[in-house]
Amino acid sequence: MGKKIVFLLASFFFVWVANGQNTIIKGIVTDSITGERLPYVSLKFEGTTIGAATDGDGNFSFSTPTIDKILEISYLGYDKKQMKVIPGKTNDLKIQLVPNGIMLNEVVVRPQKEKYSKKENPAVTFVRQVIALRESNDPHNHDYFQYDRYEKMVFAMNEYEPKPKKNGKSGKFDFLADFVDTLDIGTTILPVSEKEKVETVYYRKDPKSKKHIVKGNKSSGVDEIFSRDGIQQVLSEVFREVDIFQNDIPLFLQRFVSPLSTIGPNYYKYYLMDTLNVNGQKCVDLGFVPFNSETFGFTGHLYVTLDSTYFVQKAILNVPKDINLNFVSRMTIEQIFERTSDSTRIIKKDDISVNFKLSEKTKGMYARRLNVYSNQSFEEPNAEQAQIFKSSAPVIISKDAYRQPDDFWISNRPGEAIKKNPNSVEKLMVKLRSVPVFYVTEKVVTTLVSGYIPTNKDPAMNKFEFGPMNSTISGSAIEGARFRVGGTTTPALNKNWFFDGYMAYGTRDEKLKYNVLVEYSFNERKEYRKEFPINSIRLEYMYDINKLGQQYMYTSKDNVLLSIRRQKDTRATYLRQAELTYSYEQYNGLAYNAIVRNRREYATEYAVFDRINADGTISDVKHYNMTELELKLRYGKNEKFYQTRNSRVPITFDALIFNFSHVMAKKNLLGSSYDYHRTDIGIQKRFWFSAFGYIDIITKAGKVWSKVPYPLLILPNANLSYTIQPEAYTNMNAMEFISDEYISWDLTYYMNGNLLNRLPLIKKLKAREVFCFRGLWGHLTEKNNPKNGGDGLYLFPKGSYTLGKAPYMEASVGVENIFKFLRVDYVWRLNYRNHPDIQTKGIRCTMRLSF
Repeated sequence: MGKKIVFLLASFFFVWVANGQNTIIKGIVTDSITGERLPYVSLKFEGTTIGAATDGDGNFSFSTPTIDKILEISYLGYDKKQMKVIPGKTNDLKIQLVPNGIMLNEVVVRPQKEKYSKKENPAVTFVRQVIALRESNDPHNHDYFQYDRYEKMVFAMNEYEPKPKKNGKSGKFDFLADFVDTLDIGTTILPVSEKEKVETVYYRKDPKSKKHIVKGNKSSGVDEIFSRDGIQQVLSEVFREVDIFQNDIPLFLQRFVSPLSTIGPNYYKYYLMDTLNVNGQKCVDLGFVPFNSETFGFTGHLYVTLDSTYFVQKAILNVPKDINLNFVSRMTIEQIFERTSDSTRIIKKDDISVNFKLSEKTKGMYARRLNVYSNQSFEEPNAEQAQIFKSSAPVIISKDAYRQPDDFWISNRPGEAIKKNPNSVEKLMVKLRSVPVFYVTEKVVTTLVSGYIPTNKDPAMNKFEFGPMNSTISGSAIEGARFRVGGTTTPALNKNWFFDGYMAYGTRDEKLKYNVLVEYSFNERKEYRKEFPINSIRLEYMYDINKLGQQYMYTSKDNVLLSIRRQKDTRATYLRQAELTYSYEQYNGLAYNAIVRNRREYATEYAVFDRINADGTISDVKHYNMTELELKLRYGKNEKFYQTRNSRVPITFDALIFNFSHVMAKKNLLGSSYDYHRTDIGIQKRFWFSAFGYIDIITKAGKVWSKVPYPLLILPNANLSYTIQPEAYTNMNAMEFISDEYISWDLTYYMNGNLLNRLPLIKKLKAREVFCFRGLWGHLTEKNNPKNGGDGLYLFPKGSYTLGKAPYMEASVGVENIFKFLRVDYVWRLNYRNHPDIQTKGIRCTMRLSF
């Protein structure tokens, strides 16, 4: 049992619970002549909409409250069959269907894939009509739209069976049996995480605005080791609200092609399966499967009214068995729609259930996310309600949202969300934490996830934390072994004042380094000092090594994994710096930073400052001083990230990001050694190509306007490690190129297996292709070129060059999703290959868990 709990905490996946005394129907459907398994066969009880469909291998399994009806099995191209089932029991059926052409609209349509044709296919004609009218009944066509939404998300251990007692002795986890629940299909589960939210959503068409008023929010479970807001952001992106009326459906951080996409007829095969009544409306059962089952598409059914409106009453979506999707062994989406008096479409239920498995040998986790919608209205909000559109925050959390009493949840919880087992996850967590082995395991995993060690067992009393632990030991050619200890205060000490810092020591250079930070937040912080939105003033003082041309974007310079390098990283100086920073972020995506900085940079034997004097002689400079003012502007509306104590990890890169900065200094003002002006701009965006993957584009440009020595010029980021680092050049040496104006680009195309999925044997590996092309155009003006004998400039270090007319370029071809977590790239340096001591090609890797 202890191993199961450790597995539970090490993975992010969990599961849901349902209710009722049920009849369980499961089995397989085959062709009576060939024995071939028949996919997507419709099974339903006569005169009802209760039923299911077989999967891609002809299997089916569903349950229903006890019902005494005939089970009808129908499939286009086969005779319809009827069978009796035993109410209240488990019925294991082996169904054989007899082939026989079926006439529909006087056209014979057979589902054999080798004969499928889009031309003159009534199913394709039918779905084109549905697609053409999908926007005509969109509720967002109204000037205003509001509704209530109840959301429940539950994760559980799947197919859970309590461990039998050994020799009649009690076990540490015997109490888990009291929390076991049963799904409608008869599967036993152990719920380990539960989240509920009640909100009212207000939409305004012009000017466009959408606001969420959260009235209640509660959560409990093993995922409490993560940031509450952070895990909510992740889950909101993984389990996005599904809109089948868009071309693409974002889900599991991927993009699935909707069955109602404008490219649907080129991506899916459609079948007119049957006619039946859905909520009193006569509907066509429109089945669909993707042409290539490995790609990001669905199988399922749309139930469309048989009238001129082609209104979708219900949708059932599944993922194909062979889909190139990690960890998901089964998924079902059920959506139910209603039509208002003016024919507007409103969704009533959006229900997703998923089986997660890290490997086929595990039972995995089961998850369900249920959304129930009610009280839809298109009336203009009253004066009080209209005030919410003046708020800049897209989500407004009511004061008592996290403290709602049980009566609130009882009155707002719909019937579909009521558990069969009344024991709550909150009670389960209390019992689990009373077991020492679980308590210790949870604390260890919490430290591994956060990188920090708390100083108090009670989170509410934990005022200081040591860390980050992955920076405790590292090394470099200059410092030798580097040992670092640091920590940070938490909101438990003070919600506005924060203190952060570290001390580090190198065994080779025998120097003590340090960093001290004091920050005052004008907004009270809930978990971390850097949580969004920031409105703070910060004072920081540091003395540390400065690795020239090695400024990594998302990784600490002390990360132990960066200690293994392809060459010695001796291009470094020592830097003493004081900064006063004001930061302000807005909900509309704008962020501002104003920084006053004083710094002194010291030369080393590896990065000497040999100054050219007016008479042409060379003098050794020990250091230079700068007092600068820097202004930064950033725009990134709708960014999604996971907030940690000291950084933000992007969840998606879908948002358009724009950066602008300008640094200025005046010679002799507050000790500055030089006049200095530098401007940088940058843009990045992810572009999705529906079924064909996506591309990440990052472009930057900048210019140093002043005459300054090389440490103040533009030094491109070089990646000396064997890992893949964003926005760094893999086969470039540190300080290999120096310029005072540049344009750079970084293009990465993720094909999501579109090529490898077509290779008969390779596709079983579910590998995915990655192509990269990055480059740098740079130029050094005459005033900053020490070869021209510029007075006051420093000679370039040996091995540093200027770029010619051609930009520096490198390209890579990679394969990701190896063993579901590994990415390996082979990188080529395309030009400037004649420089000494360079690497023209090489292999780089990184670990990346994704669906």
